[in-house]
Amino acid sequence: MAKKTVATLQTSSKRLTKAIKMVKSPKTGAYVFVESIMAPELVSDFFKKD
Repeated sequence: MAKKTVATLQTSSKRLTKAIKMVKSPKTGAYVFVESIMAPELVSDFFKKD
């Protein structure tokens, strides 16, 4: 189960989104957070891939 958070960032003329998802580590079994800053159109692809 992965949880997700999305925040919108505004820098000069570009619009960026910071996405954070929680992923279960296959090695230890603990949950880790994966963060990325991207264009708003790419957020759904970020959450679809493992």
